[in-house]
Amino acid sequence: MLIFIVKRLLQAIPVLLLVITATFFMVRAAPGGPFDKDRAVPAEVMKKLNEQYHLDDPLWQQYIDYLVNLLQGDLGPSFKYPTHSVNDLLIAGLPATLELSFYAIVFALIVGLSAGILASLKPNSLQDYIPMSSAMIGICMPTFVLGPILLLVFGIWLGWFPVAGWGQIPGDKVLPSITLGFAYAAYIARISRGGMLEVMSQDYIRTARAKGLSTTRIVFVHALRGGITPVISFLGPAIAGLLAGSFVVESIFQIPGLGRFYVTAAFNRDYTMILGFTIFFSALIIIFNLLADIILVWLNPKMRQELLGGN
Repeated sequence: MLIFIVKRLLQAIPVLLLVITATFFMVRAAPGGPFDKDRAVPAEVMKKLNEQYHLDDPLWQQYIDYLVNLLQGDLGPSFKYPTHSVNDLLIAGLPATLELSFYAIVFALIVGLSAGILASLKPNSLQDYIPMSSAMIGICMPTFVLGPILLLVFGIWLGWFPVAGWGQIPGDKVLPSITLGFAYAAYIARISRGGMLEVMSQDYIRTARAKGLSTTRIVFVHALRGGITPVISFLGPAIAGLLAGSFVVESIFQIPGLGRFYVTAAFNRDYTMILGFTIFFSALIIIFNLLADIILVWLNPKMRQELLGGN
C-alpha cells in the first residue's frame, strides 16, 4: 500500500507543475494588470510598483522566482490586499469554506444515499421514478439558479432562514449548504442506485432472501458495502469539487470564504492570489482522489490482493 501511495504522489508532481505553469502564463497573458483599476498614478509611481513586485523582470525570471518561493511555502504577496500575503488570506478564508463543504457533503450523502437505496428496492416503480426524477433536476440545475430560488422562497417569502452571513445568525448555514450539496446529492443518488441494483442481483443476496432475512438486514448488512463502492470513488473528486466550487455559493450568501477572495482576485488581476488559490485547490483534488483510491482499495479485497501481489 505504501508503494501505491508513493507512486500516486510521484505521478501527481508533473500534473501539479503543469497546472502551475499553465495558470501562470494564462494569467499573465490576460489583458490588464493588477494596478489598472486603481486611480491614475504618475509613471514614476507605477514604475516603482512594478519594481517592488518584480513585474518589470522578464516573464521567465518571474516564473522561476515564483517556483523557488513556492518550494519554500511562500505564495507571494497579494496585490489587492498589500498588507497581507496570499498565505494569510488562504488561512483566513479556509475555515468557512471547509465548514460549508463539510455541511454540503453531509447533506449530499444523507439525501443521495437515502434516495438511491430507496429507488433500488423497487426499480421501475414510483418509488424509483420520483427520487430519480428529482435527481435529474438537481443535476441540471446550476447553483447560481438554485441559490437565488432558495433564498427568495425560504429567506424572503417565508422568512425561515437568513439570506446572508455565516455563523452570526441561527440557521444561516442551512441554505448555503443545501445549495452547494444539492447537485452532489443528485449524483450520489443515481450512482448509489446503480451500485445497489448491481449488488442486489448477486447470488449471495438471493441466498440471503431465500433464508428469510429481512429487507433491512439484507440492505444494510449484506448489500450496502458493495453498493456504495462507486459512491466512494465519486467522493474524492466530489469533496474537492465542493471546495473549489463554493465560489458562487459564497458570493450569493456573502460567506467570507476562499471563493469570495478568488472571485475578487480574478476581477482585480491579482496574479499571486489567483495562482496561490489555483495551486491549493489543485492539490486538494489530487489529495482527495488519492484518499478515495486508498479507501476503495481497502474496501475491495480483490483490488487489495492484486495490489499486494503487484508489489
